[in-house]
Amino acid sequence: MSQNKRSDSVTVVGGGLAGSEAAWQLAERGVSVELYEMRPVAMTDAHVTNRLGELVCSNSLGSTLGNTPGALLKDEMRHFDSLVLKAGQYAQVPGGSALTVDRDRFQDWITETLEAHPRVHIHRDVVREIPQGPVIVATGPLTHDALSQALQNLLGDTFLSFYDAAAPIVLTESVDMRHAFWGSREGSEDYLNCPLTKPEYLNFYEALISAEQHPRHEFEADTKFFEGCLPIEELARRGVRTPLFGPLKPMGLSNPFEEGRRPYAVVQLRQDNAAGSLMSMVGFQTNLRWGEQKRVFSLIPALQAAEFVRYGVMHKNTYLKSPKFLQPSFNTRFRDDLWFAGQMTGVEGYVESAATGIMAAINASRWIRGEELVVWPRDTMMGALAYYVTHTNPAHFQPMNANFGLFPDAPDATVVRDKKQRREIMRQRALNSLESWGLQQWLLTPQDRGRML
Repeated sequence: MSQNKRSDSVTVVGGGLAGSEAAWQLAERGVSVELYEMRPVAMTDAHVTNRLGELVCSNSLGSTLGNTPGALLKDEMRHFDSLVLKAGQYAQVPGGSALTVDRDRFQDWITETLEAHPRVHIHRDVVREIPQGPVIVATGPLTHDALSQALQNLLGDTFLSFYDAAAPIVLTESVDMRHAFWGSREGSEDYLNCPLTKPEYLNFYEALISAEQHPRHEFEADTKFFEGCLPIEELARRGVRTPLFGPLKPMGLSNPFEEGRRPYAVVQLRQDNAAGSLMSMVGFQTNLRWGEQKRVFSLIPALQAAEFVRYGVMHKNTYLKSPKFLQPSFNTRFRDDLWFAGQMTGVEGYVESAATGIMAAINASRWIRGEELVVWPRDTMMGALAYYVTHTNPAHFQPMNANFGLFPDAPDATVVRDKKQRREIMRQRALNSLESWGLQQWLLTPQDRGRML
């Protein structure tokens, strides 16, 4: 291991979740960071503020249940003092078993924390060419056209693309409480439920699948939707009952207006800010024209007079053919001082994006000190994601959320039939593996042992 220091600073391009996380990780390791964010000089089709770490789609950072993939990923990231998870804890609002946040408090905390850090220097400017290294590119799926072209010229390959969408947000006070009730499938009171009878649902369904959408440009005609975030109208076109097994599923809910009977369908609203004055429609990302959203969603009895403060939007996301040129340390195979992080690497989800920012930043900090780069163990969730985006067949590469299907087989789990028990075995194995590896690599201190399990 060489101790020859190569640089005094790292450039981070992009102030989203991955870029903000990377800047924090570098700065906390004593590295000076030049962080570039193009907003407000140049805005995107999806962002509405100039704040760092803005949440574009949902305000949920995913599950906190111990044996779920998302919860395990968070557990692992906390051992690296994740900025995104610290912000999530600060801005948390009720959300059942999910880490749900007030958007404004979340992004304001990230922005103010990085602005106040003595080793982070923030530049509000458009980056049109790939900077000299060391550099982490974390511009996300809405990369500026000029930088996209520069990346395409460098990589000699086109971006892959898919469509992503955001759900509408309504004023809580405009929801008709004569047709809504509080509750959740987990037994809490964190969701506002809007039930529909079978005739009401069928009427809503017919209006939904026939409503007018925003047109897709000719050059985008063959771009695919991401399966994990389908527009509600696309989901409905797969069958009249399909939404009943998705965002409108009534399972686990009792309708107080019908003597506790289970509703035929339920639209759930989730608190979107700390004051509780805004509610987002869970699973209702959409590409319908705004006037059509008002007309169709008003067919839901509880939303017949709802005031929409933000309509759903859909935007084109781009990501790279990462397996062709990225290493598991997140730097490129042809230029060792160029790292990528975030959704553009092919991970899907807020927390997953931030996790790649951690891995890229730690390796960039090691690189500038002349230290050996590290690869997270494959039997950890962070390592499993890194392995997926760097080893999958490029011809079949698609964005991926954290999931246990990415893990190598665990011999002690394969003989266990109970799903929860099997997942708990994999979770414990991941945390034990992270502890052992992290201590060996001097990434975790002995004090972390008490936090690991």
